[in-house]
Amino acid sequence: MSSIKIIRSKKRSKTVSARIEDGVLVVRAPAAMGDEELTPIIEKLQKRLARRQARRTLDDADLEQRAQTLNRQYFEVKLQWASIRWVTNQEKRYGSCTPSERTIRISHRLAQVPAFVLDYVIVHELAHLLEANHGKGFWKLVNRFPKTERARGYLMAMGLEEVEP
Repeated sequence: MSSIKIIRSKKRSKTVSARIEDGVLVVRAPAAMGDEELTPIIEKLQKRLARRQARRTLDDADLEQRAQTLNRQYFEVKLQWASIRWVTNQEKRYGSCTPSERTIRISHRLAQVPAFVLDYVIVHELAHLLEANHGKGFWKLVNRFPKTERARGYLMAMGLEEVEP
């Protein structure tokens, strides 16, 4: 979305809407709404549309297949989970696991990182199925992945990994 077209209407009193038409973000807004009020709304709508687009392009089946491979390599096929999927609502985390529900979520922001970094995150979240905390037992499981330190360094440089294990 490189360009934005704003259409103001006297018929609109409060609502602002946006959609992509031929690669252009078309924003419909009330005629009385000033640019100062409209700008943050447009930014929010752009983020929402980007999340929707990311959701369409990320393939949960590929993520599932990668998790199965890592389960074989590092957990002797002992782990089972209900779901592993991409999500677009994690801005501060790279992934999360809810052991009680056996669900794993991976941030869409990791779709662009090198494969070894994504693999580390998946191993990290899989390990939570056995160890819900970040204790010694957890890190022993995670460190089975040979590129753990390298991947953590990459995530630290991106500002996505805590410095302390």
